[in-house]
Amino acid sequence: MRPGRRAASRFPAQYARTARFTLGVARRFTVSPDGARVVFCRSISGSDPMTCLYALDVETGAEHVVADPRSLRVDESLHEELVRRERMREPATGLTAYATDRSVDMAAFALGGRLWAVDLDGEPPHELPTVGPVVDPRPSPSGDVIAYVSDGALRILFRDGSGDRALAVPEGPNVVYGLPEHVAAEEMNRLRGYWWAPSGDRLIVARVDNSPVETWYVSDPANPTTSPVAMRYPSAGTANADVTLWIADLDGVHVAVDWDRQKFEYVSAVNWDQSDLLVVVQNRSQTLMRILAVDSSSGKTRVVREDQHETWVPIIGGLPAHLDRGELVWTADVAGTRHLLVNGVAITPPELQVHEVFDVYADTVLFSASHEPTEIPAWTWNHNVGLRRLTNRPGVHRAVGTQRVTVITSESLDYEGTRVTVTDGTGAVHEITSVAEHPVLTPRAHLFSGGERELRIAVLLPHWYTVGKLPVLMDPYGGPGGQRVLSAQSAYLVSQWFADQGFVVVVADGRGTPGRGPEWERAIYLDEDGLALEDQMVALRAAATRYPQMDLSRVGIRGWSFGGTLAAMAVLRKPDVFHAAVAGAAVTDQLLSSTHWQERYLGHPDEHPDVYRRRAPITYAADLQRPLMLIHGLADDNVFPVHTMRLSAALLVAGRPHTVLPLTGTGHMASQQGIADNMLILQAEFFKRSLG
Repeated sequence: MRPGRRAASRFPAQYARTARFTLGVARRFTVSPDGARVVFCRSISGSDPMTCLYALDVETGAEHVVADPRSLRVDESLHEELVRRERMREPATGLTAYATDRSVDMAAFALGGRLWAVDLDGEPPHELPTVGPVVDPRPSPSGDVIAYVSDGALRILFRDGSGDRALAVPEGPNVVYGLPEHVAAEEMNRLRGYWWAPSGDRLIVARVDNSPVETWYVSDPANPTTSPVAMRYPSAGTANADVTLWIADLDGVHVAVDWDRQKFEYVSAVNWDQSDLLVVVQNRSQTLMRILAVDSSSGKTRVVREDQHETWVPIIGGLPAHLDRGELVWTADVAGTRHLLVNGVAITPPELQVHEVFDVYADTVLFSASHEPTEIPAWTWNHNVGLRRLTNRPGVHRAVGTQRVTVITSESLDYEGTRVTVTDGTGAVHEITSVAEHPVLTPRAHLFSGGERELRIAVLLPHWYTVGKLPVLMDPYGGPGGQRVLSAQSAYLVSQWFADQGFVVVVADGRGTPGRGPEWERAIYLDEDGLALEDQMVALRAAATRYPQMDLSRVGIRGWSFGGTLAAMAVLRKPDVFHAAVAGAAVTDQLLSSTHWQERYLGHPDEHPDVYRRRAPITYAADLQRPLMLIHGLADDNVFPVHTMRLSAALLVAGRPHTVLPLTGTGHMASQQGIADNMLILQAEFFKRSLG
């Protein structure tokens, strides 16, 4: 057996067993304001998905289990909880989400629809009685009251379990209070639907009326006795949910938040801090965004800031926010750079592209930004020190913290896995334990810039390679919201496995991907797949000039979600360049994708019908000349399986042979053991047959 082949044969099973090596890594951190405690989630081992709640004593570095779901003996089959995990792309089970009071002395969480509270000083969790199944419980800032959603109603009860009552009750079967609508959770990354006032005596709550939205169904063909699951899904050009906001005090008195909802139908963010209650709204085309300050007594609003762009205005995670002085923290795209703003003044220099804001506390902003898109450092800014790079080692970094303690999560090409360090004000450092498994292979990615646009490209060769020509496998995501070429080993584990099967693997980020600035991201407007596909071909040629072992007469391409669409378009539109493709969870008809996502990049279908037609793989079904494998989870409620079914039907009508791999009971993540591993093996075998 060639060197590396033994490890390669074990990798798919390990990849699936470890949920892509995410199990056993600490995450979802909360730092107490006094800097004494860090709370986090971590699964029990690198192969056991059961997740516990932990606390770290910053002074000693000691970790202890706060809540272990195994001791609570609950059933985790609640539908709303499974949906929440799908939106979060959460493969683990157990205690995967929690919320704390302001001082981080107690936490509340839901397991199996039951409500639990725990004192973080070491007392065991205790269950609180509720009237129905619980979703998304959140303590008030003082921790005396806990709010939760049950059967579409927003309810509260006291910490001792008494006084359970409803603050907002749905008026019909299609109304829900306190949870995000589909596009907010899936496309805006707004995973919640209510927020406490800093005083703890009121809340602002979203009311979602799904009556205008089309009903779609997710069925399980393998179990014909099971009823299909109905959900409201707004496909491009159709009606969205009607979202309103209400102020509720603890007696349930409601005041409507007043804004022009006809013009601004999307609520993308809410932040209620000591300075103000802010709501961010967007118009349907996402070309206009307003930050509104809300008078919580009357519900009246005033415009704090307005941003406009002819394509779209982006949603940046962690914003809006205020510094302690009341200064507004926001971003703006100016002259090719996404700047961080404090009170409207840019505090980041040109060409430092802001990615995300992690935390805003006292007079400090903690955020990520990069000069080089493959490197994502963490930064801080405050009035006294100004701008400071927090992480100096190459890699991809995230951070959360307070004035006293910062938790930094880091990945790199220089080491495997994820490292989590805790730094306090004295400079002392603790490393939070990782129990993740070590991959049986180590990726060897060679990163460079190629083509006139200096596309970021990674190339991987087999570990055992010596001489000779090899077939090529393009392995992109290639679209909005997803970077693949990063200075982190985890980005290339699967790519290296495919390389070890006998391919030169090329990974490239083209126009539309994050990290290169607003003009780069917006270049794909009204041409979502055309330029993305063009850049993959440029990357292929650029890689071939450096790696003559690439056989350009045998080129395959694989991808998932947007990458799946890209792969399908590659063999349909450019069969002279791409000779086989695997398209997983691909959008094949852009009209069947969601409003907020699709209309951002392709406009409204009534205004741009030709764009939707040109960008749909199903339009070119009769042109298929190359081997194509379609893969889809039959329980996918993000990219519904109708996409693959309709493309397959169109290919059949056109007499074009192809392969379909349906994944029974599988959603968009497709991370289950027996599926994630064998799916890799079947793809590799498909490419070996197709490319020789």
